[in-house]
Amino acid sequence: MASVNRELADFLKRSRAQCAPGRAGLPPDSRVRRVPGLRREEVARLAGVSADYYARLEQGRSISPSPAVVEAIGHALGLDEAGLAHLKDLVGATTGRSPSRTPGVQRLRPGLHRLLDSLDAAVPALILGRRSAVLGANRMARALFADFDAMPAAERNYTRWLFLDQDARDLFVDWDAQARAAVENLRLDAVRASDREATQALVTELRERSDDFDRWWQQHRVHQRTHGSKRLQHPLVGELTVEYETLTLPGDSETTLFLYTAEPGSASAQALSLLASWTLTGPVTAPGHPRD
Repeated sequence: MASVNRELADFLKRSRAQCAPGRAGLPPDSRVRRVPGLRREEVARLAGVSADYYARLEQGRSISPSPAVVEAIGHALGLDEAGLAHLKDLVGATTGRSPSRTPGVQRLRPGLHRLLDSLDAAVPALILGRRSAVLGANRMARALFADFDAMPAAERNYTRWLFLDQDARDLFVDWDAQARAAVENLRLDAVRASDREATQALVTELRERSDDFDRWWQQHRVHQRTHGSKRLQHPLVGELTVEYETLTLPGDSETTLFLYTAEPGSASAQALSLLASWTLTGPVTAPGHPRD
């Protein structure tokens, strides 16, 4: 429980430091600010709670704010939807909420495998589970990104691949943005995951092996991947940009389908079409990037 309290305290402090007084609607203050962001008493005033109450919450004390108070604090800190959801998760964990079920090994239903295969002709598709584990990838996704099926089961993880595989760094033109988003998404999932020990083991490994991951993890920012774009320099078809949309599978909030498309008629769409043709006649995955 104490570790969760520290997580809540850390998130509140960092969110407060990132919230500019002007953005929070506060009038100009002649006093010199020794730290960035809002003062504790300012957050308390904006949220309609006492300064002592908010201070105890930010110190990680075992108190149970009501949903209305959590919403008010999130609004005072200027949190977006993902940030507010993370705050609610942290408060829920702090107050002793336990997972509703014992987590089991995640496996895809046969129908989902058939769905992935049916998209092979044109649309790269991935299904990610807890901790961004790659549960399934069709031929197009394996050709576009990496052959996750060929990796040892314990290493089939999208975030792990991003940080520990040099080919991933070479593939993404915007690697920093993609990798940081993965860290922030993992931060969001870490508290709500039904198998927190496995999540913590992954986080520990990545913090030890990647300075980038460790630095971004310590910033305690959160992000929910719902849609976006990725810029790639592919070894076979050159530079392209793909847009992605995510769908959470009904009945399993811990499993998400990622679909990647390109703007019709664009050079990126032509590159995807070329890659689709190549997957029908060549090996499933693209060759790795050349090493110096």
